[in-house]
This record gives sequence, C-alpha cells and structure tokens, in this order.
Amino acid sequence: MVAPTDTMGRGVFTSESIPANTLVEISPVIVLSDGDRKLLDQTKLHDYIFEWGEDLQDCCMALGYIPLYNHSYSSNCEYEMDFDAHLISVKTVRDIEAGEELFINYNGDWDNNAPLWFDAL
Repeated sequence: MVAPTDTMGRGVFTSESIPANTLVEISPVIVLSDGDRKLLDQTKLHDYIFEWGEDLQDCCMALGYIPLYNHSYSSNCEYEMDFDAHLISVKTVRDIEAGEELFINYNGDWDNNAPLWFDAL
C-alpha cells in the first residue's frame, strides 16, 4: 500500500510479513528517448524516471508502485530491469515485517553505497 512517510513524502509499505527473495511487483515501463528525458528533467517527473537500456541512454517511466519506492543504502528490496520485455521487477532481499516500508537502492544494486545525485544537494 502507499502511505505517507515521516521525511520522504509517500512510500510503499507492506501490510503483511514477506519472506526474503519474494517477488513483490512486476511493472511495465514506458520507454522514452534521450530527447524526452531532457524535457522530463525540467519537470517534477525527473525524480520518478529510471535510466534505461544497456547503455543507459534512454529512460523509462515505470507504472504501478515502482516510482514510489523510496531510496535507502540499506534497502530491503532490489529491482531488476528487463530491457527486452520493458519490465521492472522488485523482490525482497531479506525478511520484511508487516507495516515496514519497502525500499530500493537507487544505485541499482541493493547494497551499493555510492553517493547519489541528491546527496550533493
């Protein structure tokens, strides 16, 4: 479910416990060109798009709850991109308790601690 967070606006929460390695969402994406991305970067949608493609030259807008997962360097979920099928899937990387917020790491790998663009702001 989507609910307000204390510091990050809205987030995705679970209403029941979820075991590790459970697929929680498969979302179709709308693939957009580099030119589209330059336009989106001038809007609030900039914060909700993902780099897309093997060379990361395109971007995509994921449907479903994907754009609402908040970032954490100690995320409890990871996402995987299927460029051919135009899908993003999210699965848990550890057991998650009922009521817990689901986090992904915006770096792509659930345990990647490299600073993100918004850390410099």
